[in-house]
Amino acid sequence: MLKLPHSVSAPERNPLDNRLLGALPNVALTRLRPDLEWIELQLGSVLYEPGSLLRHVYFPTTCIVSLLYVMNDGGSAEIAVIGNDGLVGMSLFLGGQTTSSRAIVQNAGFAYRIKAPAFMSEFERHGELQLLMLRYTQALLTQMVQTAACNRHHDVDQQFCRWLLMSLDRLPSNELTMTEKLIANMLGLSVEKVMGLADELQALGLLTHKGGQIRVVDRPGLERKSCECYGVVKAETDRLLPQRDALLPAA
Repeated sequence: MLKLPHSVSAPERNPLDNRLLGALPNVALTRLRPDLEWIELQLGSVLYEPGSLLRHVYFPTTCIVSLLYVMNDGGSAEIAVIGNDGLVGMSLFLGGQTTSSRAIVQNAGFAYRIKAPAFMSEFERHGELQLLMLRYTQALLTQMVQTAACNRHHDVDQQFCRWLLMSLDRLPSNELTMTEKLIANMLGLSVEKVMGLADELQALGLLTHKGGQIRVVDRPGLERKSCECYGVVKAETDRLLPQRDALLPAA
């Protein structure tokens, strides 16, 4: 298997590339800007472990972070995927300070990071940031519930297609960069099973995969192969959060 690079090319810095930051009024974003730190998140990096104190909130722009529930025997299962649609660190503003999940970078890229006190200072103004975070919480909970239902009732090939589509929705491109082993850990499958599923989709002309690179070439076809769960999560996310196109400045 091709070894993945430790870093990726840095895109132009722009907080508006994160759906939540881009939805904030200028006055709120201006208050946050001095405390937003632009960082690179490498593949496999752990942002926090179960029970650890949350010191930062992360707003991904070109990376994806998976939330995993970790069992006592070391096994894990993905409960949510977060990219440029949201933030990592929801437990902080919900009052928990810690969480029972692990946050791990599943697709390398960049994000904005802000320290907990600075974020909570804006949140406790009870303004637009707080309202936006509550809507995002509902969208993320919908994703978690639907993922649990999907894992119980749908075939693994449908789950794999749903997972690919949800990941791509949270990236600025139609490509994923990650190893089959990492995908297997996310989905609770063997590496051989993941490779077999990817081979089947490639044979159908829906994607190509090689050396840790997955590129979707027929998205409508992939959506048809997925289950209803993908559509449910996407519809609820779009209902609750502003569309990315609406956040872009007029030409």
